[in-house]
Amino acid sequence: MGAGKTTVGRCLARHLGKDFIDSDDEIQRRTGVSIPHIFEVEGEEGFRRREASVIHDLLQRNDIVLATGGGAVLGAESRVEMRRNGTVIYLKSSVHDLWQRTRHDRNRPLLQTADPRAKLQQLLEQREPLYSEVADLVVHTSKQGVQTLVQELMRKLAALSKPASLPPGA
Repeated sequence: MGAGKTTVGRCLARHLGKDFIDSDDEIQRRTGVSIPHIFEVEGEEGFRRREASVIHDLLQRNDIVLATGGGAVLGAESRVEMRRNGTVIYLKSSVHDLWQRTRHDRNRPLLQTADPRAKLQQLLEQREPLYSEVADLVVHTSKQGVQTLVQELMRKLAALSKPASLPPGA
């Protein structure tokens, strides 16, 4: 949440000549209501069921860059599907950076608490091992601009697609 998935994903998709899809936007399109409304009516569990279903559907498509919500990794099935159907990129950020980017955003239901910064810390501690488990690439966002991040991702993606070479005699 606040790592830049949508912004970086949209730019990366342009560079790769692929369609960009944000799973949260797709959930809102399909339901006709906002994410906070879904949380209010169905709770986080209801939202996660919808999210897993949408991600499953979207992962059947080709030539897309998909930005998922930060909690998409909570579902074991979603993690397996993401790994099986694409290259997973973890945009890693510090709690401080995430807080700076989200502190004025009222459209994030999980941060509508008395201490949103502590909630970010808790979420990151819970999700970090899952992000690391599923990620093919990890990129630290810190203070880098979007273009710099996308160029780094393009280099890393190119390196992933190169066939591994064995040293002579191996």
